[in-house]
Amino acid sequence: MALGSAHRLAPEATFLDPDLAADTAAIERALDVLAAFSPGVAGATDPADPAFGLLEVQVDGLERLWGPEAVLAGRLAAALAGILPGGPRVGIAGTRFAATTAAGLAVAPDRPWIVEPGGEAAFLASLPVALLTPDPDIRARLTRFGLRRIGAVAALPRSSLVARFGIEGERIHARANGREIAAFRPRRAPERLVLGLGLEPPIEDLEPLRFVLHRVAGALAEQLLARGAAAGRAELRLVLDPAFARRGTPTALAVEQRFPEPTAEAAAIERLLLARLEREPPPAAVARIELELTEVAPATGQQLALFVPQAARAAQLGWQLARLALAFGEDRIGRLELTDPEAPLPEARWRRLPIGSGSEGGFRPLVPETASTGSVEGAAR
Repeated sequence: MALGSAHRLAPEATFLDPDLAADTAAIERALDVLAAFSPGVAGATDPADPAFGLLEVQVDGLERLWGPEAVLAGRLAAALAGILPGGPRVGIAGTRFAATTAAGLAVAPDRPWIVEPGGEAAFLASLPVALLTPDPDIRARLTRFGLRRIGAVAALPRSSLVARFGIEGERIHARANGREIAAFRPRRAPERLVLGLGLEPPIEDLEPLRFVLHRVAGALAEQLLARGAAAGRAELRLVLDPAFARRGTPTALAVEQRFPEPTAEAAAIERLLLARLEREPPPAAVARIELELTEVAPATGQQLALFVPQAARAAQLGWQLARLALAFGEDRIGRLELTDPEAPLPEARWRRLPIGSGSEGGFRPLVPETASTGSVEGAAR
């Protein structure tokens, strides 16, 4: 509503500007915490999504780990304290719809609403029929038919609801009778691949360091290929030997490198990271090297033209230009884009664009990080 209207309704309230990024970050952190309790978690992270604020957790089979369902609900609520505003209301049932409805009826975080197994239909029977569908037209028509409680809808033949409301009528009948209508799709956590090797004795020259980088990149690339995946970014971390280093030299360095395109090719990863090392050699001998590949996603195929044997050269050109930009500087390597070939002035017919090597800045000193641990509004068995 308009801010003036809201202020008239609640003159004592304090109104804050929305911070969508902070809302998304809070939900992401809550999902990460919940993943410590169960591998099956889901929830919308977009504040514009109507389901934003509803977190789902699969709790079936977790009694041996976390205790009875009532105890687990308390653990979940305690783990989310301080991450989300207020206290989460927890509902547990055999279907997602029943669990969400139960969470809405819970009055406090320490008083979860638990529906006994097989009792979903009985639990829903006395509730308002408007809960069955978000469609206002169907809600109004159900009321005109005298169907005000979910139990009355559950008693109707399924064919009657399908004939009247189509596919939504089928969903309404299933919800009213305590049956699941949509498969639970757990959130897929971002996948990381990390591999490190200690070097004894520490390495000072780039050539032997390149050999170690070749081994590490090759091992991680094999993992990507086995998963049918590709990585979009790499982080190279170096632990330095301070024995013969100058005073003030950091003991650990890290650099991030984005790839021109997601890849699982070890040689391409190695060459790009080696270009970073050649441009900015380590200031001391390297005692340990660690490579992490992030932004891992399923690899996508490339459709090649039938009569153009070199159709994949554009992707190769992107990698070559990125290495040249790292070696000679991004201000010296560029690409041209035609803007208006028929412009009267030659300089208006094209424009120069930077290559964009994917560099995330130079090597940065590593500092110790503090890690926070911990772990719904609705939980389904």
